[in-house]
This record gives sequence, C-alpha cells and structure tokens, in this order.
Amino acid sequence: MSANRLARFRETLDRRQPDLRVLLDGVHKPHNLSAIVRTCDAVGVSRVHAVSAGEAPPIHRNCASGAGQYVDTMFYPDTAEAVESLRGEGLRVYAAHDSPTAIDFRDIDYTQPTAVLMGAELWGVSPIGAQLADAHITIPMVGLVESLNVSVAAAVILFEAQRQREAAGLYAQPRLPADDYERTLFEWLHPRIAAQCARRGEPYPALDDEGDPIRSMS
Repeated sequence: MSANRLARFRETLDRRQPDLRVLLDGVHKPHNLSAIVRTCDAVGVSRVHAVSAGEAPPIHRNCASGAGQYVDTMFYPDTAEAVESLRGEGLRVYAAHDSPTAIDFRDIDYTQPTAVLMGAELWGVSPIGAQLADAHITIPMVGLVESLNVSVAAAVILFEAQRQREAAGLYAQPRLPADDYERTLFEWLHPRIAAQCARRGEPYPALDDEGDPIRSMS
C-alpha cells in the first residue's frame, strides 16, 4: 500500500462533515448529478441523498472526476421519505426555492446539522419538498437570468457552508464516527476485497499500520 495514498485518504476522511448533506429532489440529468457529487467531495460532504421515481440516474465518471466512488449516494422513491430520513438524523432541511418567505442563503448557519435541498433542472423543488423544508433559501442575482444551473447553485451554497465551517474550526479534527471512518477507509483502499466481503456477508479485515489487511482473503 502506498504511504502517500493512505495518508491522502486519511487526510480526506479527517475533514469529512457527516452532518452536512445534499438532497436532490428529482435531479435526473447525469451531468448535473455528477457535478454536484464532485462539489460535495470538494467541500467534505460524504453522502448525497437523491429522490428518483424510476431507475437511479448514472453518475458520469468524467464529470465527477472519480468523486462518485468517494461520496455515497442514497436513493429514495419519494421526497417525503428522504426528508424524514434526514430529519431522523437531526438535520434541518433548507430548500433552494424562490418563494415569498425565502431568505438569503448566506444568512443560514451552516455550522449546524444541515441538508441542502436542490430541485429538478426544469421545475425546481417539488411542492412537497418546499412544504417539508424548514426554510427556503435563495441566491440573490442582479442580472437578467432568473436562476442558475442546479449544479452551479449547489456549488455556491456548499462553498458558503464550507466557508462557515472552516471559520468555526469544524475541519480541524475528525468528525466521522470511528466505525464509519474505518469502514470508509477500507472501502477506499480495498474496493475489491470490500465487495467480496459484502457478497459473503463477512466483516472487513482489520488494517495494519500500512493500510494492508491483516488477514488474507481467499
């Protein structure tokens, strides 16, 4: 195992933000989904939640630049179930939705457990998504266009969240639960062995100091 690769993975996991999530409400274009996943990896979001009534849309590897293998994507059949799941983890849900009650996205405290809800490319956040959200947020614009591409809007909001969290010191020490940290590290280092363990229903082997499995897999 390369020492540099192991160190890079550990450094990345040390800065992951388990209580910062993204919920995609009907975003179906693969290039948009892929671009959002790439941004999530860049700011330390470890999990994306997506609502898809049909087959889960693929992530374009070229657009995601490999980020898809480092960011978990969970799919739900409907928005209500997705929001309920996030609320069950103690997150507040903020919908990027232009409404009379919408507030400037920079006025949200993203240092608190947060899920950013982004709507579909054409129609925006669904009515149920807008209804269930804790608040609506908007990105002020001074030009002639009425909205940003969903992946661009997600990036604008997420980098504001990163700015606030960096200032609050939330990237300064590991925040992932130990079990999630070690599981993710193993899956990144040894994806084939992880898949083999999953097929067999076996736990992952422990890792030595160099990141290699202590027991061999036959």
